Amino acid sequence: MLYATGFSVPDPFLYLEQNGKKTILLSDLELGRGRKEATVDEVASLSAIQDPLEKRLKKKPTIEQSVTQFLRKRRVKRAEVPADFPLGLAVALREAGIEVAPVDGLFHSAREFKVAAEVKKLERAIQLTEIGLARAYEVLRAAEIKPGRKLVWGGKLLTSEILRAEIDCAILRAGGTPTNPIVAGGDQACDPHNRGSGPLKANSLIILDVFPRDSVSGFYGDLTRTVVRGRASTAQRKLWETVLEAEESAFQGIAPGKSGQELQDSIKTFFKDRGYPTEEKDGQWTGFFHGLGHGLGLEVHEFLRIGSTEFKVGQVLTVEPGLYFPGIGGARHEDDGIVTETGFKVLSKFPKVLEL
Repeated sequence: MLYATGFSVPDPFLYLEQNGKKTILLSDLELGRGRKEATVDEVASLSAIQDPLEKRLKKKPTIEQSVTQFLRKRRVKRAEVPADFPLGLAVALREAGIEVAPVDGLFHSAREFKVAAEVKKLERAIQLTEIGLARAYEVLRAAEIKPGRKLVWGGKLLTSEILRAEIDCAILRAGGTPTNPIVAGGDQACDPHNRGSGPLKANSLIILDVFPRDSVSGFYGDLTRTVVRGRASTAQRKLWETVLEAEESAFQGIAPGKSGQELQDSIKTFFKDRGYPTEEKDGQWTGFFHGLGHGLGLEVHEFLRIGSTEFKVGQVLTVEPGLYFPGIGGARHEDDGIVTETGFKVLSKFPKVLEL
């Protein structure tokens, strides 16, 4: 809806595009702001539909009844809707004789390709992400290493929760909206979506995956860095460097017309050849067992997945290979970039440092 109308509202509202005319149906609460901010042809009043309907029904109409009445007045007999359109409303519309046709994938297909103005907004969101990561680096560097590999910062044990809060506060102050980043150390990081909890350890791989939303534009950044506060072991360093080499190889493998699935398979083969096969051991996957990357924009995980696309100019993607081996830890490097006529332009600039 933000993409379609340029208007951000916390509650659901109706968008209708009919004969090239864009209309939104808003409550009185949002009516004034919608008329000022929304990039549509018409802003219609929900109460103007509900009030006469309430008199007729002798009770307050449901949102389903209100929407149905609105569409009948517009003589709508068939509507295309997103695949995740509310089921209850879809049923009500069909019962009222309005055919509902779900559309798979991106409802607005142009969202897959970012124009220059959108890339600038993405770069701002990436800057917010880098601000969060910079604060994480700062806190980790300031943490004292105590016996038992304990990290102490500000007189307290440094935990995933404390470091996550510091990342969030830095992003908030810079104008972003935090989204519960990943701060996972040791074997916790071997589960790629484990947010991390409890004390962080020195001399242990720590994955920092930060993906805030720019509060102004609504665009997301999404970066991951893997660090060690203290000294990395030979096994940790080899894991980290192998993932970095894989990411650089993936950057080189992205170009218009090339297959994303072939690239993902080649990265998995690269890891296997380096002694890091992807396999299941005792009910837990090890190696590289997630996607190589995804689309990025007004959602942190937009419709596009690298493993299911052919690269096209204007696609904005994350590239995030990783390796996960309990006992050594997890390592993931993630950057954001855009497919160009000649290859892949990385938009993120935040440094990759193993030891802090």
